[in-house]
Parts: sequence; structure tokens; C-alpha cells
Amino acid sequence: MTLVQNDPRAARARVEPTPRPPIRGNDHSVLEPPPLGGWEPVLSVSVVIPAYGGQEKLDLTLASLAAQTYPAELMEVVVVDDGSDPPLLLPPIRPEHTRIVPSLPGGWARGHAVNSGAAASAADVLLFLDADMIAFREHVEAQLRWHHLADYVAVTGHLRCVDHRPGALAPGEVLDAVRRGEPEALVEGPGDELAWLRRAYDRTDGLRTAGPGVFRYFIGATGSVRRAFFEEAGGADSGLILGEDTHLGYRFAQHGAVFVPEVDAGSWHLGRPQMEHRKADGARYRYPLVGNRLPLIGDGLRSPDRQWQVPRVDAVIDTAGGGFDEVAETVDALLAGDTADLRIRLVGAWSRVTPGRHAVLDDPDLDVRLLHEHYRGEPRVEFVGADPDPDPDVPFRLFLRPGQPLARHAVRRMIELADAARAGLLRATAPGDDLGGPRLERAGAFARARRLGAGADEIDAVVDELFGVHWIDGESLLFTPEHPEGEPPEDWEDRLAAARAGAEAHKARAERLERRFRWLTGSRGGRLLCRIIG
Repeated sequence: MTLVQNDPRAARARVEPTPRPPIRGNDHSVLEPPPLGGWEPVLSVSVVIPAYGGQEKLDLTLASLAAQTYPAELMEVVVVDDGSDPPLLLPPIRPEHTRIVPSLPGGWARGHAVNSGAAASAADVLLFLDADMIAFREHVEAQLRWHHLADYVAVTGHLRCVDHRPGALAPGEVLDAVRRGEPEALVEGPGDELAWLRRAYDRTDGLRTAGPGVFRYFIGATGSVRRAFFEEAGGADSGLILGEDTHLGYRFAQHGAVFVPEVDAGSWHLGRPQMEHRKADGARYRYPLVGNRLPLIGDGLRSPDRQWQVPRVDAVIDTAGGGFDEVAETVDALLAGDTADLRIRLVGAWSRVTPGRHAVLDDPDLDVRLLHEHYRGEPRVEFVGADPDPDPDVPFRLFLRPGQPLARHAVRRMIELADAARAGLLRATAPGDDLGGPRLERAGAFARARRLGAGADEIDAVVDELFGVHWIDGESLLFTPEHPEGEPPEDWEDRLAAARAGAEAHKARAERLERRFRWLTGSRGGRLLCRIIG
């Protein structure tokens, strides 16, 4: 596929089917990238470089990109000038297809510039690169290998921070050293890795064993993703000034991304990132901005005891067949719980709540009217006419039936148990209804299952294959209040023995249910039975 410089959107045509192999968790080891230099690329790439001033460093970045091993006819470079004064200029040494575009009106800073560059570019893959980088010659090729294998990977290149003095390097010098494969000749010493990122890689076998928080390790200084996936995820949040790359990684995770660190995509970062030596100031600035938009940032930045712009949980309750008392009991318990950042969506026939004369105590729509009146002033409750589509910004969906009032700690406990098990779906039994208890869905897990073609009747089974389904006993863990801390009761030994016996019984019951679930979702007969009784 060749980029047409005077009509860049011609590159949007696809040349082969989109690869979507099933990947469990973040174990990208199932993908086998070809050796560098030993394969034939077909995907086009737009290297998007947000820039504000810094002409000298930009010239060095473009010089390094002019020496890339990735085919020049498949690569374009889009520099986004985010209001530089004086405006940025294209240097003589640059890739063949390079242009400068202004940021779109109505915003500023890196996230807005990323979106502006994506909108102005055309290729199959978007590779974001800071304007103060020297990319080694295989940098683009190493990242693009992965996008030929799966269309839902988010790849992070490798960088080391090096000291830089203005005027110390010339673009021609950079071009020659990178082209020779000798970038170390440009700097003194090996440079410094981002320590926190290296610790994460070492701890998680290169992110293969990373859990739901893996999105934190996507860095915007050098990272890439398929264009279609970027657009589906909603792009970067233009309202964020700092932390936009972490939030972008979160959006990718919410849509089922697998995160890949590519150590062969080497680069020098000219100077130390501002946030590396002003961490406290950066954290203070990000607290309200990132916290409002990123529910999984952790309690260090986001308290669960208040409401935020994006809730941690969407609770969905179908009121059909439930009376006012049963529904209110369930909703009120959620509102009184210790997880305040949730949104409750009540599914019901709210169109029947009409003005005008109607029966009072004998009104056939009495329960609908009572529920609507009871919660219309509660900002955390929404009235919807049908099961709502998942909100891609919210990490969890909780499904409850009327008459299932959860204990105060229950929502927090479900999230903790789902995270501990790294499960894509947590299911709980309920008193008198083993299969009808609460269920907590992880949005990213279900998004990946849908991406792989799972239909409604098989999605639980696919989520189980990709992330796992974890069963718990609802009666003891969700519906029974936690005992306050204090002095142990006198009969604590008897209670402990009884609790242990009960725990073993509940464990055996959960194991039976798990085997039953796997049979129902994993066999043809089970799926047929589910459709018959469903």
C-alpha cells in the first residue's frame, strides 16, 4: 500500500482481513512477531508528532525518522504545531512524506494535538512520538510488526533519557548514526530508563502477567495503535493537560486492548521528562483532572467516598415484575453503600408516568409512579426504557434483581474479588436462587469478547476463556453485613469453627456451580438448554 501525499486519505483502504487472535489477559506471548528485516510490511503508518516550540529537537527527531527501516512509501510523518511562536518549519532532513499541520481550533496541549494529528492523517496505524526523541532505525518497524498480527494491541516503544545540550547535535550527524545502526555514538553513556516502567516490566514478565491496571504502562512518548481502534476508543481526551497518555491507555483497555512493550523499538529521549523530576507537582495537578475521568486510577488519587464525573460502577436493575418496595429496598441499599461513585440505571416503563387525572391507590401504574417520584431527585439514579448499552468510560457493570439488597460493603467487595481473581466476570449466588444472584462485568473483558465475535448467548463463555469467571457465595459475602471491628466475642472459637465449616460448604457449592456454568456455556447441549429456559 502506498501513501498518496496529495490525497492521504486514499491510504485508508485495507489490503487484507483484520487479524483478531484470542489473547487471554495480557499474555501477548501467543503472538510471534517476525524478525526485524525478515518480513514484508503491508500496513501504512502515520507518525504523529505533537510539538510546541523546540525546533532544534524536532529537527533531530525528523532526521532520525528519515533513517527508518520501515518502507518510506508506507510511512508519513505529521507534525502538529500546537501554537508555536514562531511557527515550526520543516527542516531539509526529514522523511519523504512529512508535513506540518496546526492543531484543530478549540483546544491546546498534547491530547488535543494527538487528536488533531490523527484527524489530519490517513494511514492504517497511528504511531505517536514526542518531538524531543531520536528514534533508532528499527523503531517504527519493531512496533509495526505487532499491528500486523492483531488489530487490538497497543504497543509502547523503549526509551532511555539522555542529557542534551543545545547545539550539541546536528541533524546530519543524527541521520548518519541512526542509518548506520550506531545511535550510541550520539550520546554519552547508556542513558536512563524510566525506573517505574522497568520495575513493572520485570515484575510482570514484560506485562504478560499484568492485571487490569496494565494500561498505566502505556506511555505517549512512543506508542502505537491501529487507527480504527484509536477512533473506536474515542481518541485522547482533549480536556486533559497532563496524564493524557495514561487516560488514553485506559480508554484502550476499556475496549479490550492488549498492551505490548517493544524493547527493540529503541530511542533516546533528549532530556529528562518534566514529570520525572516534578512528580509531586504533577500529581497535585492531575488529582482533579485525571481523577474525574479515570475510575481505576487508584484510591491514592480518587476516593470512593464521593461522586466523580465517571462512576466506577454502572448498576442496572430491571424493575419489570418488581414492586415499589422490592426495587426501593435494592436501590436504597446501593445508595447507602460505601462505594459512592456509582450510577444506578432503572429499566422500566417510565413512559407510563403521565400527567393528568388517574386513579390513585388503585392505579395500575402505581408502582411505576412511586418509583419515578421516589428517585427523580437522586442524581445517581437514571430512568431508562430498555437495557442500556455499556458506557465505555465505566469499568464495571453490576446487574441486580429487585429484592436483592446488598450489604454496605458489597460493591467494594465484588470489585476487590474480581480484581484479585483478574476475572472478566464475577458471579454470585443469592439466597434461594443460585444462578440469579448479582453479576459484575468488567467492561474491557466484554469489549474484547465482542471484538472477537462473541454473541449474546456465548459471551460469558468467551469471557471465561479470555479472562475467567469467578464465582462467590453471595449470602455470606454480599448480603451479610460486616461485623464492626472491636473486642472478639467470648465464643469466638465456636464461631470460627462454624465459619470454617460454612466456608468449606460454600466453596464446594461454588465449585459445583462453576462446573455447571462451564457445562452450560461450553457444550452444545448446555447452550441449547440455556436458550430453552432463557
